[in-house]
Amino acid sequence: MGVNELSAVLWRERELLELLTFKLEEEQLLLTAGKSRWIEHATREVEQVLDRLRSAGLERTVEVAVVAEEWGTDSETPLRELVTHAPDGPWADIFTSHLRAMTELTSQIKQLRDENEQFLRAAARSTQETLASVHNDAATYDSTGSGRSSFGGDSHFFDGRL
Repeated sequence: MGVNELSAVLWRERELLELLTFKLEEEQLLLTAGKSRWIEHATREVEQVLDRLRSAGLERTVEVAVVAEEWGTDSETPLRELVTHAPDGPWADIFTSHLRAMTELTSQIKQLRDENEQFLRAAARSTQETLASVHNDAATYDSTGSGRSSFGGDSHFFDGRL
């Protein structure tokens, strides 16, 4: 355990953030292409990556605590602050590089998430509007049981009298 393990955990976390970025972009492509039948699968894949990220985050927390103790600081020190306590050598630069990359990926992920949410809301609104218009155009029966249609006249299409 120590700085090498922390760096390895950060690399894995970065790879997962990149995978999440890919999965969100994939989901966005499906949304913009109108391929709604695959959205459930894409969303499930996003959730799987998020679960793996949660595990990696816990692992990072443990490794940061170990390194913090090795470097003589509080085990509750966050990674961003831990960098300032790094001894002479390359570790401050390495961890700063990890932080910079992870911050950039997180920003991209937030943007993609927000855009996908807007696409999903628009799709839901469109679906509701379509369903409402289909319902209004469908033939209905009046109080006497006669078929009526918004097309005018009696409707024999829905009442079996073709």
